Amino acid sequence: MTNPNDISATPLEQSAPPQHSQDSSPEKVNFDFFGKTGEFFGIWIVNVLLSIVTLGIYSAWAKVRTYQYFYGNTEIDGHRFTYLATPIQILKGRIIAVVLFVLYSVVSSVSPAAGGVFMLVLIIATPFLICASLRFNLRMTSYRNVRFNFTGGYWQALVNFILLPILSVFTLYLLMPWVLKRIDQFLLENSQYGDKQFQPELSTGHYYKTAILTVLLTIGLLLMFAVAMSMILGVGLSLSGLEQASASSALLPFFMFAIYLAIIAIISAYYQASIRNHVFDSTELEDVAEFKSSYDFLSLAWLQASNMVALIASFGLAYPWTKIRKARYVVEHTEIYALPGKDNVIDHLTETSSSIGDEVANAFDIDVALT
Repeated sequence: MTNPNDISATPLEQSAPPQHSQDSSPEKVNFDFFGKTGEFFGIWIVNVLLSIVTLGIYSAWAKVRTYQYFYGNTEIDGHRFTYLATPIQILKGRIIAVVLFVLYSVVSSVSPAAGGVFMLVLIIATPFLICASLRFNLRMTSYRNVRFNFTGGYWQALVNFILLPILSVFTLYLLMPWVLKRIDQFLLENSQYGDKQFQPELSTGHYYKTAILTVLLTIGLLLMFAVAMSMILGVGLSLSGLEQASASSALLPFFMFAIYLAIIAIISAYYQASIRNHVFDSTELEDVAEFKSSYDFLSLAWLQASNMVALIASFGLAYPWTKIRKARYVVEHTEIYALPGKDNVIDHLTETSSSIGDEVANAFDIDVALT
């Protein structure tokens, strides 16, 4: 599912394509990405320079150009995605965000109590903003001239994004895997492609399994980190001569950073790969398509860590390369199987008259997504 981020198998396990009866067996379709680093670098550098010159105003146009490039270069079954938002829509949302931030800063400086009330109001409004953002991002995404949509409501979002995470704190986060599963379930089952609903069947046990293995992996890697640091420090202390000891001390921060980066990359990649594989393998777009994800956490960890190193080493100039590289990885590790009803989708949004709710939704630009 495009931008707008329950486990029965580990991310390394290869699940078989979905099984159906003979008259409705899914057919694997081509899923390709045609973006190139050189092309996107030209778009990106112009976006950066114009955003700086215009004091950020052009950033709305920059976002639209970026989304249009990635959507327009992503192809499923011979058809490409379209991003429908206009820069003015994005700019309105950002102006509102800036005004709210300035207002909060002023109110907080004048009266901390009033600032606290302002923050409370913002927290209460957060579920609405989340739903508005998801609705806007999906409605601005089109495939074969059919738009996506989000139908989730305020109270569902309030429970899943605010109340349950707070409740999990009082259980020492023992409820958190279940909460994360509910959030993913909420995002998927309220997403539509035309008049067809996404139908997830996520497993709470899979989320708990992933969480437990992630904790064990974290402990193991931290122990390895401690051993490695003690060895490095031991070698440094055993060196004779002040000059050699100073050289060893100078290199120590780089070793620590490299090991830390590797640990973070492996842990985050394991969780992301495991959850994504499960979510994709357990979700069907009603009578339209089924999905399969084959993320491997080691290759994902290498991708994320090497991208981070490239960004640091190039002072950010490698950003276009990392974006194209990540997009290509996503496509290469995702499979889509078409179902018989793929040509029977109706874009009912084209017949829906605009309303105040839709206009308010279009005013906000907040990114909420699945892993």
